[in-house]
Amino acid sequence: MAKEKLTIAVSGLNNIDSPGPGVSVIRGLRQATSFDVRIIGFAYENLEPAIYIDQLIDATYHIPYPQAGTDVLLDKIKEIHAKEHLNMIIPNFDAELYSFMKLEEALDQIGIKMFLPDREKFEERHKVNLPKFGEKYNIKVPASKAITEAYELYELGDEFDFPYLIKGKWYDAYIAYTSEQAVNYFNKVSAKWGLPVVVQQFVHGTEYNVTGLGDGKGNTMAAVPMRKLYITDKGKAWAGISLDEPKLLELTDHFISQTKWKGGFELELMKTQEDEYHLLEINPRIPAWVYLAIGAGQNIPETLVNLAMGKEVKPYEDYKVGRIFIRYSWDMVIDREQFEQFSIKGVL
Repeated sequence: MAKEKLTIAVSGLNNIDSPGPGVSVIRGLRQATSFDVRIIGFAYENLEPAIYIDQLIDATYHIPYPQAGTDVLLDKIKEIHAKEHLNMIIPNFDAELYSFMKLEEALDQIGIKMFLPDREKFEERHKVNLPKFGEKYNIKVPASKAITEAYELYELGDEFDFPYLIKGKWYDAYIAYTSEQAVNYFNKVSAKWGLPVVVQQFVHGTEYNVTGLGDGKGNTMAAVPMRKLYITDKGKAWAGISLDEPKLLELTDHFISQTKWKGGFELELMKTQEDEYHLLEINPRIPAWVYLAIGAGQNIPETLVNLAMGKEVKPYEDYKVGRIFIRYSWDMVIDREQFEQFSIKGVL
C-alpha cells in the first residue's frame, strides 16, 4: 500500500555556528516511515546553507521577515501554496512563531496545517514571564527581571548576586561578573534583539536539555534528555549525549500535563549540587539538536506531522541512552547562477 505523500514547508535553514533547527527537522521528515514527503524550504536570507543542499530540499522560497506583518506573510504563503500545494508548515524560529500563530486559522482554511502552542502558553513561558510561570506551575526557576534601560543594572541592589545572565528577548545569553560587563552585554543584546532585556540569576551546576512533544491535551508524546559535551562560544551544543534521567522526564511530564503544551519544545535546565533542577528557559519549538532524539529512537518531526494531520499517534515509551551527536561543518560549492536565481527571483 502506497504511503501518503505530504508537502511540508520548513523554516530555520541557517545551519551555521548558531544553527537553526531546519536541517535536523528535514532529516527527520526524510526518515519518516508513515508518509513520504516533499520538502519546501522557507528562507529569510540568501546565504542560508540548506537552500543549496539538493538532497534535503526540493524547492526553496524567500519569505518576508516577521516585521513586514502577517498580511504580507499570508500573501506570500498563498502564492507559494498555489504552486506547491502545501499540506503543512513547520516554523522553527522563536521570532517568527507569533506571526504564524496569528495566521493559523487563515492557513487552516486553505488546507495548510500547523501544530503550534496557543498564544497564551507562548506568552506566559516567555523569558520575561518565567518567574510567574514557575510559580503558577510549581517549577523551580531562577530569579529574573526584565529591564529596558542600562541604568537599571545599577539599581538591582540585593535582588541579584554576581554572576548573573544578560539574556536577549529572543536569543543570546551572556554571563556578567561585573556591572561594567552587564552594561556592555545589555547594549549588545538590546541592539540585536530589542527590548526588554532579561537579567537572570546564574545557577551553579550542570546544564541539561530536554526536547519533547506535547499533544495539546496534557500527554507527553516524546521526550529525550541530553547533556552537552561540547559548547561553542555562543553557548550552543556542538556535541551531546542522551541520558537516563528519570527526574528530568518527570519534570517534563509535569510541564506538559500542567500546561497542556501543544507542539515541540526544548527545556533548558540546571542541575545543582543538591540534585535540584532549575528551569532556565523554555524554547517553544523543536531545537537544532533534535536529530539526537531521532537517532535515539524518537522521530519528533514525524510524530508532530501526524498529530497535525489528525492521525492517531501512540506516544514513545523509550529511547536509546548513550547516543551521542557531534555536529560538524563542511564547505559546499555551488554555481553562482544558483545564488543569483534565489537572490533575484526568491526561489530555487
